[in-house]
Order: sequence, then structure tokens, then C-alpha cells
Amino acid sequence: MSPTRVIGLISGTSVDGIDVALVEISGTELDLQVQLIAGKTYPYPVELREKILSVVTGASISMLELAELDDAIALVFAQAAQNIQSYPPATLIGSHGQTVYHRPAGAETANITNVYPLGYSLQLGRGDLIAHITGINTISNFRVADIAVCGHGAPLVSRVDAFLLSHPQEARCIQNIGGIGNLTYLPPRTENWLSQVRGWDTGPGNSLLDLAVEHYTNGAKKYDENGNWAATGTPCYPLVEKWLSQEYFHLPPPKSTGRELFGLAYLHRCLADSQAYQLSAADFLATITELSAASIVHSYRTFLPQMPQRVLLCGGGSRNFYLKQRLELLLDGIPVSTTDEMGLSAEFKEAIAFAVLAYWRKIGIPGNLPVVTGGSHEVLLGEEHLATRIQE
Repeated sequence: MSPTRVIGLISGTSVDGIDVALVEISGTELDLQVQLIAGKTYPYPVELREKILSVVTGASISMLELAELDDAIALVFAQAAQNIQSYPPATLIGSHGQTVYHRPAGAETANITNVYPLGYSLQLGRGDLIAHITGINTISNFRVADIAVCGHGAPLVSRVDAFLLSHPQEARCIQNIGGIGNLTYLPPRTENWLSQVRGWDTGPGNSLLDLAVEHYTNGAKKYDENGNWAATGTPCYPLVEKWLSQEYFHLPPPKSTGRELFGLAYLHRCLADSQAYQLSAADFLATITELSAASIVHSYRTFLPQMPQRVLLCGGGSRNFYLKQRLELLLDGIPVSTTDEMGLSAEFKEAIAFAVLAYWRKIGIPGNLPVVTGGSHEVLLGEEHLATRIQE
């Protein structure tokens, strides 16, 4: 069977733009093969990004505004897919969309039945409109099927990580550092190895750091490039220790989180805490970076069955050299590199993952790992939207 060309689309919790990956996929699971043909990030229009961020931080909007935002996100996602097309064209799109609200399963506010509290997760960027505009069958809304079987609907990349990045002898952690960090622990690929895969959201990745940079520059800068600014500061370890006492870091997996917890309100509490230490901007950025690194390592040491022999980074935070250095130091000699070194793009791995999840949905392979999400069983992920016009 010839490879299938699929476009993967995602905008993460950093809300910095749409990551697009055009890939060729063949095989099923253990023989899964993925080749990246092209990858690109398309920034959101400024006004649209500001609208998304306002909603993510809890702003109230009308149903009309919600519908218009859903359409606007779908439009830019569709345009991104069209812009990356090549010959032969893709025949399938996997669109994660833009998360604007995530309430984990078991949250206190989720008492909607007398039986069990289901989670809730809302991604905007309607798949039916993407399919209509592009003329390409589109799979979207990936999280709801896992949530319906009592899972968190997150992280969803762990099954993809397992079949693309596991090793016959080596235990690995695949650490994504987007706005929120998430890990996949991959045991050596021996008997029953898939049942021993683990994964969860570790906490803040870039979210607090990006917000802090915007705070100190009055919005002139959106992130700390390469971690250069933070690298000139000195972390305040008593603050890091205090922040690590936050309840989320001590909850056992399965667990997931988002900007609802590690967002602007959380940053303001951190800024208030820092006043007693009279930190400079660089010192505060170094301290927030240290929290991201320390929370990742705390998660490993607390919840993994064993420490990994190698850590592979991906996501935007993999380009933060200072954060990578802090991780290496805290991991006491465990090698830290990126998925690039294993032949899988660190920058576009999340978009690639949703292309694979769409491909699996099309051929009838479940996409969740219940040991990771907490779902009661494996399910097909995503809703299929058939193209309503022929590609030109």
C-alpha cells in the first residue's frame, strides 16, 4: 500500500500560531513510518490571538462571539493547510484546533452526575469548515471520545510516541515543552511494554515564562529567545521550593492541566511572592524557568517506575538552551537531547502526532492509551468531516 499524505494542524497553549506538518505515513503501529515533507508555523493575526487569549484567561463572550471565533480559527487553520500543500496533495487533515478550556476529569467543578464526574475540553476551529474550505476530509475534535470513557483526553501523543520513539533496550522520556509540559515514559520495547507506557502533564512549560516576558516588556516581546534573558539572572530557590508545593505537582497520574491553572492569575501570584526577594526581571525569569525544569524532574522522580536513560525534548521549549541546561543539571547526568536526533522533528512533533491520530482514525486504530489518559478502554479518536467540494 502506498503512503498516505496527511496534514497535521495544531495550536498549543502558548497560542503563538498554527503548527502545520505535511507528512507521508505508512504502516500501522509497530511498523509505523512517518516522513516529514514540510513543516511551518503560521502566526495568528494579532487581533485573533488577542481574542483567543482573552477567552482562555476567562473573559466572558456571547454565543455569537463564540461562533465567530470558532469560524475565524477554522479559517486560518484551513489557510495554513492550503499553504503547505504540494503535489501529490494530501488526502486527509488531522486538526487538533485551539484549546480554549480544559477541565480535567475528576475536577471539583465537574459534579454533573451522581455516577462520575466527566472532564471537559473545548477546542475551537470547526473541522467541518476546514473540510469545506480545503476540499480535504478532516478529522477533528480528538479529545472528546477519551473524555466520554472517563479519561482526561490528554495527553494524546503518548501512543504515537510509543510507536515512533521507543527503543528495544533503552527507557526514554519524551518531554514536550509547549505552554504546558507533558511527558511520555517509554520502557524498553520488550514483552507487554505498551501497558507500561506512562504519560501526563508535568505542569508549566513556557506558559508562565512567556507571560512574564510580556509583563516585563509591556507586550513588546512574547518569549525569551533561547532563554538568553533568564540566563543572565539567578534563580530564587526558596521561591521555587514554595511553588513546587502547589497541589497539582503532587497529584498522582493520570492528570492534565492548562492555562486555567498555570495562566495569568498564577503568574500574578508568583510576582506577588517575589516582591519579598526584590528580584530583578532577569532573576524572576530565571526563577520561573527553574520552576519549569524542577517540576519536570520532580514529576519523574515522584511518579515514574524508574528514571529514564535518556530524555528527548520537543516543542518550542526544546529551543530554550537555558531551560535545557537546567534540566540536564537537575537530571544528574541523564542525557538530554531532542527528538530531532531520532529523526522526528522536535518543532513539529505535535502536529505530526495529530496527523498520525487522524490516519489511525481513518484505518480504525484506537488513538488513546488508557494507562496515560485514565480512560476505561481504548477508543477511536476524532470526528470525521467529509469534504463538501472537490479539490481544484
